[in-house]
Amino acid sequence: MFFYLSKKIAVPNNVKLKCISWNKDQGFIACGGEDGLLKVLRLETQTDDSKLRGLAAPSNLSMNQNLEGHSGAVQVVTWNEQYQKLTTSDQNGLIIVWMLYKGSWYEEMINNRNKSVVRSMSWNADGQKICIVYEDGAVIVGSVDGNRIWGKDLKGIQLCHVTWSADSKILLFGMANGEIHIYDNQGNFIMKMKLNCLVNVTGAISIAGIHWYHGTEGYVEPDCPCLAICFDNGRCQIMRHENDQNPILIDTGMYVVGIQWNHIGSVLAVAGSQKVVTQDKDVNIVQFYTPFGEHLGTLKVPGKQMCSLSWEGGGLKIALAVDSFIYFANIRPDYKWGYCSNTVVYAYTRPDRPEYCVVFWDTKNNEKFVKYVKSLISITTCGDFCILATKADENHPQEENEMETFGATFVLVLCNSIGTPLDPKYIDLVPLFVAMTKTHVIAASKEAFYTWQYRVAKKLTALEINQITRSRKEGRERIYHVDDVPSGSVDGVFDYSKAIQGTRDPICAITASDKTLIVGRESGIIQRYSFPNVALIQKYSLDCRACQLSLNCNSSRLAIIDIAGVLTFFDLDTRVTDSTGQQVVGELLKLERKDVWDMKWAKDNPDLFAMMEKTRMYVFRNLDPEEPIQTSGYICNFEDLEIKSVLLDEILKNPEHPSKDYIMNFEIRSLRDSRALIEKVGIEDASQFIEDNPHPRLWRLLAEAALQKLDLYTAQQAFVRCKDYQGIKFVKRLGNLQSESMKQAEVIAYFGRFEEAERMYLDMDRRDLAIGLRLKLGDWFRVLQLLKTGSGDADDSLLEQAHNAIGDYFADRQKWLNAVQYYVKGRNQERLAECYYMLEDYEGLENLANSLPENHKLLPEIARMFVRVGMCEQAVSAFLKCNQPKSAVDTCVHLNQIADEEAKKRTKPLRVKKLYVLSALLIEQYHEQMKNAQRGKVKGKSSEATSALAGLLEEEVLSTSSRFTDNAWRGAEAYHFFILAQRQLYEGYVDTALKTALHLRDYEDIIPSVEIYSLLALCACASRAFGTCSKAFIKLESLETLTVEQKQQYEDLALEIFTKHTPKDNRKSELNSLLEGGEGKLPTCIATGSPIIEYQFWVCKVCKHYVLAQEISNYNFCPLCHSSVE
Repeated sequence: MFFYLSKKIAVPNNVKLKCISWNKDQGFIACGGEDGLLKVLRLETQTDDSKLRGLAAPSNLSMNQNLEGHSGAVQVVTWNEQYQKLTTSDQNGLIIVWMLYKGSWYEEMINNRNKSVVRSMSWNADGQKICIVYEDGAVIVGSVDGNRIWGKDLKGIQLCHVTWSADSKILLFGMANGEIHIYDNQGNFIMKMKLNCLVNVTGAISIAGIHWYHGTEGYVEPDCPCLAICFDNGRCQIMRHENDQNPILIDTGMYVVGIQWNHIGSVLAVAGSQKVVTQDKDVNIVQFYTPFGEHLGTLKVPGKQMCSLSWEGGGLKIALAVDSFIYFANIRPDYKWGYCSNTVVYAYTRPDRPEYCVVFWDTKNNEKFVKYVKSLISITTCGDFCILATKADENHPQEENEMETFGATFVLVLCNSIGTPLDPKYIDLVPLFVAMTKTHVIAASKEAFYTWQYRVAKKLTALEINQITRSRKEGRERIYHVDDVPSGSVDGVFDYSKAIQGTRDPICAITASDKTLIVGRESGIIQRYSFPNVALIQKYSLDCRACQLSLNCNSSRLAIIDIAGVLTFFDLDTRVTDSTGQQVVGELLKLERKDVWDMKWAKDNPDLFAMMEKTRMYVFRNLDPEEPIQTSGYICNFEDLEIKSVLLDEILKNPEHPSKDYIMNFEIRSLRDSRALIEKVGIEDASQFIEDNPHPRLWRLLAEAALQKLDLYTAQQAFVRCKDYQGIKFVKRLGNLQSESMKQAEVIAYFGRFEEAERMYLDMDRRDLAIGLRLKLGDWFRVLQLLKTGSGDADDSLLEQAHNAIGDYFADRQKWLNAVQYYVKGRNQERLAECYYMLEDYEGLENLANSLPENHKLLPEIARMFVRVGMCEQAVSAFLKCNQPKSAVDTCVHLNQIADEEAKKRTKPLRVKKLYVLSALLIEQYHEQMKNAQRGKVKGKSSEATSALAGLLEEEVLSTSSRFTDNAWRGAEAYHFFILAQRQLYEGYVDTALKTALHLRDYEDIIPSVEIYSLLALCACASRAFGTCSKAFIKLESLETLTVEQKQQYEDLALEIFTKHTPKDNRKSELNSLLEGGEGKLPTCIATGSPIIEYQFWVCKVCKHYVLAQEISNYNFCPLCHSSVE
């Protein structure tokens, strides 16, 4: 994290300031001072240039209003952002609430106790309540509309600070003697706070500041410290909650005047002054800390005495009140971000989730992929991959191959550019610093560093493969202690105990290239190791503590940004003679730049780099700067003389919707000059300039300019110089063309101006070339248009191909109706069948099946589609058409099984009967087709009986379920009688119902026995045949499928019936003997359920069942199979 002073505003008449507060939502800055001074300012960026955004844009005062009302020195100013109100108080105890009206601030309310002075005011998190504390111990809690909620006098206590908890349930009161008391929101005392930071402190102390971050933008970590308390002697403690027994303790070593969290609670700013031995006066400084007490840096501020500080709403600026001036400092946060293969990876916190939200934003296609990561430490990128360093989930079960890292507390997750985790590595070393090369990841704690050779499925050059195979034998993971001197052979044993051993000189930064690893230490020592076989080659000593290290593309030069933002350079291999006359390796270069917060070497030139200094980007070639560019972007990539930078500040204002406007591309001077020379002077002069300043990007620029002018010789030479083989081949192809206009069209197509190229081809009457161009581009809609509009016959096969390709386009997008139209034209029956199926257009599918020739390869698939939706008749027809009778039988069996399943589900009996009838009809149809097929084979040589018998024999061989095919109608009969018996019973024909119900005893394999005997008992009871009823109850009570409770219910019911009625049939049915079954069982009338004892009856031609002659006259359709009565 870097910071630098950026602006200074003087208060008129040298009035000394007392307090300052920056409204986080609307950007107003209120500052109070002596003699009743109260000003509201507003800084706004006013620019028309889209590239000048964020901190780089000039900021002017858009508001500068004096608020009149106070007479004494204004000591407290506090904002209510939710309701746009400003509350101020002066040394006389006068409180004024100001409101915004038509762009200006006006008094809304005034309050004065005339007793004491207000020491502190605090609005709660939702802006509904304000707590005001007076020096004499009076506390008032009021509502936003000015009503007093409660008041209290804390006797004998001098108050000086107040703050609310995030949930508004707790109030903290700071006393003048340095104690902090915890109260509930009704003013009831709970307890005194334990102040661990004041242990062993003597003398009078006072509270410099209390700030409780309310979690409005989420927390950097679950259970993150958020309550900061600081004393004037520099002692500070940061707590997770008001009762935290183990707070983070900091000794800032300075005299503190104020503290404040930034907008996301990730940085605590502590303002004050520090004694300097070399100077008489104190120096104003602002120290920055993380919630875990890690020191981020120090900002020195001019002036005599600083009195207050306040963060801007986005955390990018901080306002400091010093004497009669307001100083503004720009903050360059340490964002968690990276850039890999056109993808910007960045992380941010959300109030609704405990994890970090990591966004992988593909800037080329403007697509983003979101991933939630718990306890993210850092993001590191290289090439096409990125490493997310996180704390391990405590509940995570270790994988078997991770046993050697059992108890690992950190994870390095290798991801690709869309956030897919490829390989997680569990380590027991804090990855404070992470570097990445094409093949390795290096993670370092303060004492040791760990190297891991990661594997990805990617093409590598032969050299890289040799390197990998060599190092793979030696093991893919190593750990080295920073004080060790590895020789590159077998020193780096995989032993985590090395990570625990301490060191007097901790690691502060690392960087790596394919052949060098650099480790920076806090004392300024830089250790250089060979890589990937880690061997200590050299130690260099510098006079600064590195914060960021970076190697150029050939590892010859190291860039160092230290903690003060000073950029220096070090030549690693230069041999120089030092002051003692000894020859040493390595030289610190003369170049030094201040206030630098980012830098990036060019990937293809070791002398070229870009750096960010305040709000300007400088490009250096051989340590000479070009003119700066105004920007505040973070540098993503520098190659081909182009710099890509990303305005992370702007993206993180609305991280869910990144805009392509926030990606900036800058060309460096040589590229701009070459382009200007080509445009204004000519190709020859430009060619000479590029010869003097060679770079593949410049040669490519020249080649493209030469192509446009059809200067093929220069173009070929330039393509050779930038090693573009495709370009060379293209120029040769152009040389073989005779027509100039044809060459021109080809060049235009080469530059991607396809509309123009197509127009030129058509003007030359070369429709074939225009079609060929669109074919290459895969623009089938235009191909179809060109085929239709052209004169002469269109190529039928191409037309068919175009129709099918457009059909595929719509099918891929699930627009099946549009796809059908094109597949019909393209005669693509396979895809057509799929579309009909997806559209549930079974009529269209049936018509398609009927239109196909016999034994077509698509018929079985269509048949299976019909089977899946239960359309068995069509399925059987399709199977038979493609000569698959076995599949047809299986389909019928499948349908019967469906009927069985439906019966088990206790579906409506009528639906089950319909299913059974349908399957039986299919079986009959199948029998008939087999007979006809055999009849056709025999061709009349023998009798009809012989052919029928042959058909039946073949059927028997093919049949998979003989029981079902033989007795196709049994299921239908069972449910037919089941429904008929109930209908007769409800219509009052109890005797007939009993006769029908008695038939059901033969169908226990189809209808559940409990259903049959329950119905039989009911019918028998209704027709007073208590003997039959008794038998039915005996059967019910003996059923094993019933539970004990159900059996008991039947027993109770039987007892109730048979205590009143003797279990004997009152009248002996004359048909009883006939119903008992046996050899001479009579056929049953399916209309009445009665046995047929007459000689006159009707037989159904389809299902071969009987109906009494006098009954059939009442029916138009067969009662069982519903075929028409003829």
